Amino acid sequence: MHSASVLLSFALSFIGGEIVDLVLETGPVAKTVLLLLIAFSILSWAVILSKWRLIKRARGQSGRFVRAFRKAQRLQDIASVADQFRPSPLVGVFEAAVEEFKRQMGTTGGIHNLVAIQRAMQIASSEEITRLERNVPWLAITGVVTPFIGLFGTVWGIIDAFHGLGTAGAATLRAVAPGISEALITTAAGLAAAIPAVIAYNLIIGSIREMAARNDDFTLEMLNLVERQTVERQQAPQVAEARR
Repeated sequence: MHSASVLLSFALSFIGGEIVDLVLETGPVAKTVLLLLIAFSILSWAVILSKWRLIKRARGQSGRFVRAFRKAQRLQDIASVADQFRPSPLVGVFEAAVEEFKRQMGTTGGIHNLVAIQRAMQIASSEEITRLERNVPWLAITGVVTPFIGLFGTVWGIIDAFHGLGTAGAATLRAVAPGISEALITTAAGLAAAIPAVIAYNLIIGSIREMAARNDDFTLEMLNLVERQTVERQQAPQVAEARR
């Protein structure tokens, strides 16, 4: 428990001295609860920062990829430079469509099933969104669980404080106030861990839903390009014959 006290003292060194003193004076159960809440908070902040960076990069690269895609006249034009736009989820969707496109071209020499290309893109979109959502549920778990963990520490501290009052035989506010204030620290710590996690969870999920909608829009644009190229391939022999 001495090591736990040292860790808590280090983690709370940036807070006011009175709060640190209260934390260090808490019992072993409260210290254990606070250590657990600190662990939840550290992990949730790690997820928040990593997802913030990933989503920021993915959003920026998606915008660049869409602009390059709309300027391209052929699939080959954008396929050769698609890798430079990662980690945009649109790259995975595009590559799935190109792979199915090449498979059909290699088998029959033409595009005969646009629905298969659409399915391939939908599967790739689902995989990309799943990749973006990885570890995000941890934020929801933190937001739901940590207030109750803090409340448990508070209830336990209050029980301990009143038990001490009964043993000492002194039932004054001066006697009970220190124990109650120590107990309430765990509730405050639980809320401090939960609030950022809940806010970040909703913001991240909103951004991921926006990217999922962009994937759906891109799927339609991609199908339009494939269909346009298919029509051009079919009309090319007729145009050549007419020129003769």
